[in-house]
Amino acid sequence: MKKLLAFVLVMALSLSLAACGGTETTTTTAAPADDGTTTTTAAPADDGDESEAPDNGGDASDIVVGFSQIGAESDWRVANTNSIKRSVEEAGFTLIFDDAQQKQENQIKALRNFITQGVDVIAFSPVVESGWDEVIEEINDAEIPIILIDRATDIEGDDYYETFMGSDFVEEGEKAGNWLVEFMEAEGRGDEDIKIVELEGTVGSAPANDRASGFRNILKDHANYEIVASQTGNFTRAEGQTVMESFLKSVDKIDVLYAHNDDMALGAIDAIKAAGLKPGEDIIIVGVDAVKKAFEAIVAGEMNCTVECSPLLGPQLIDNINKLMAGETLDKRTNTIESLYDASNAEQELPNRVY
Repeated sequence: MKKLLAFVLVMALSLSLAACGGTETTTTTAAPADDGTTTTTAAPADDGDESEAPDNGGDASDIVVGFSQIGAESDWRVANTNSIKRSVEEAGFTLIFDDAQQKQENQIKALRNFITQGVDVIAFSPVVESGWDEVIEEINDAEIPIILIDRATDIEGDDYYETFMGSDFVEEGEKAGNWLVEFMEAEGRGDEDIKIVELEGTVGSAPANDRASGFRNILKDHANYEIVASQTGNFTRAEGQTVMESFLKSVDKIDVLYAHNDDMALGAIDAIKAAGLKPGEDIIIVGVDAVKKAFEAIVAGEMNCTVECSPLLGPQLIDNINKLMAGETLDKRTNTIESLYDASNAEQELPNRVY
């Protein structure tokens, strides 16, 4: 952690030298590791744009951030990765990035590599909640601060990480459930027996567990709503389509599809159309993430609702890293402000979507 102390001292000195000359910047990319997923980038320092990185006399690149991403399984995940990479670049920090390709063993290997490489901060999105105790203990022993992004672990207590950045997945499930109940009542179907099929996210992941729980928190007060089938689609469009095809063959009556993300919902739409049904009419479709393609589907009348889960966490990550560098203690949770979109507001918001 010597670099952290040095960085703080340089920040303090730079306050008295703020009017001094510019920074020489370089960009270098190392050859990929054996699995082709790890890159190291010394990013350009801030040149006066919107980056909030402090003026540090050109030493920002001495701060190394290790970021282990789950993969690229959805448009949301790609946007999340791009937001973080862009923000780290604008801040001038050095980034070591690893794509785990949705495998926990890859993430654990990456985290241990970060320790060996002596990074200053580790940010990662756990692909599942359990199985992290040993490697987290190793990171803590190395005194490297951890920032959890988007997903949490099931490790007891919160001493092992600095902050969790992301959404309240239980609340997202509750928003989806509340919207569905209100929509059905507005359609005059509030007293009908409503049969629901559910496309779950990756088994054991925090968003899959919590979005399922939140949705059920609402349905438990409405006995006429029943989840008749639930199966994982692993957050991918292709598997969402495949599982929905199976639902359509095996389930007698489907009124609603609840998908734990929009990519699976979009895959399900393809399956519903192929079966000769009208998505958004014959089957009500509710998703989560609020990706641009979901907005397009809502405007086209093929999807009914999406609950926002913003992937654009890069600026908040940099803000938290800067606070750590300055010796500040972070709040244990950094929440994002998010909305819900349906036919009443999706068309207006569509031009503003960047993911």
